Amino acid sequence: MEPIVERCCGLDVHQASVVACVLVGAADRKPTKEVRTFGTTTRDLMELRDWLRASGCTHVGMEATGIYWKPVHAVLEDDFDVVVGNAHHIKNVPGRKTDVKDSEWIADLVRHGLIARSFVPPKPIRDLRDLLRYRRKLVENRSAERNRLLKLLETANIKLASVASDVFGVSGMAMLKALVKGEATPAEMAQLAKRRLRSKLAELELALEGRVEEHHRFILEMQLARLEQLDDHVATLDARIDAKLTPYREQRERLARIPGVDRILSAIIIAELGVDMSVFKSAHHLAAWAGVCPGNHESAGKRKKQAARKGNVHLMTALVEAANAASRKKDSYFKDKFFRLKARRGYLRAAVAIAHKILKAVYVMLSTGADYRELGAAYLDASDARRVTANLVRRLQRLGYDVTIAPSSPQVAMG
Repeated sequence: MEPIVERCCGLDVHQASVVACVLVGAADRKPTKEVRTFGTTTRDLMELRDWLRASGCTHVGMEATGIYWKPVHAVLEDDFDVVVGNAHHIKNVPGRKTDVKDSEWIADLVRHGLIARSFVPPKPIRDLRDLLRYRRKLVENRSAERNRLLKLLETANIKLASVASDVFGVSGMAMLKALVKGEATPAEMAQLAKRRLRSKLAELELALEGRVEEHHRFILEMQLARLEQLDDHVATLDARIDAKLTPYREQRERLARIPGVDRILSAIIIAELGVDMSVFKSAHHLAAWAGVCPGNHESAGKRKKQAARKGNVHLMTALVEAANAASRKKDSYFKDKFFRLKARRGYLRAAVAIAHKILKAVYVMLSTGADYRELGAAYLDASDARRVTANLVRRLQRLGYDVTIAPSSPQVAMG
């Protein structure tokens, strides 16, 4: 295979060092090679960039291993065509495993254009990614802290969760703070209930009559302070995310019209995908990248069972969450399709299939600027009326009925 890049570099990136191999030469002759090792501090990476500039390098390739490639990419992306590849696709020939050989191998692959580019979004989208992924961690921490608090209440025999549907609502938080102070009686704490919860005052009084000791109050106070801190941090992140999403407000509002996709999920989709769909070859390629479609495993003309691909876990999680919400949307195409698939394939496969359909809709909407169009719950029946009719007739016949069907005639208006 003929080389297509005359001046390129391969980087073998580690936590504390970067081994760089520069290949220079025309396509019709053997290239010259120079290898150097650099540190990974900012000053060392700037020195690497200056060396590559002096060498006339135009393309730089590296593996996407861990997070160590990210600072290197940030320093080089403005000056070179940086190719980040999947480490599983760049494996060297067995028996030649050294850092220098790895950098030479990557440089040779870049020279021949044999590294498939991994999707690296532009910097504004990367910043948005960091914010939303950190928000997810904070929400997970908040959920874990709430679970620990509920377990603590059970150890003190406080059965608040058995009566109140939301222990962490306005009424529940007021009662928890009263428990920390330890001055109010169960009846007085029950009176803190608001709205519909006031219809359960008797049950609340019994539920709040536990054995709360001093160490329970000490831990509970710390947990409540931790929850308030997490709520404040999530609110601060939400404000920052909204500000970062200002250039993509139109796309966010359009995506939020998809059943199951709310304000946060639409932000996650934009942060993980960006808004430029030209980086993906097709909707099918995007689905494979996201990990919401089955893999291919065919041998001797037979297709074998294969689990879903490994993809972007953050995007896949958001899409499956959207699919679960869409399955509860009344009179929607997604709900009808979900329950049809669930009956045959099970809950998890149905959820992933609906996530796949949502992602395809996202691709079309971001590619063309089109709005979401709801097909309706009757779409599948109408699209294959003959098959649906035959199935219904067959079911009635199995129940012992003689069935005769005829198309209905249009109503005639009476004057």
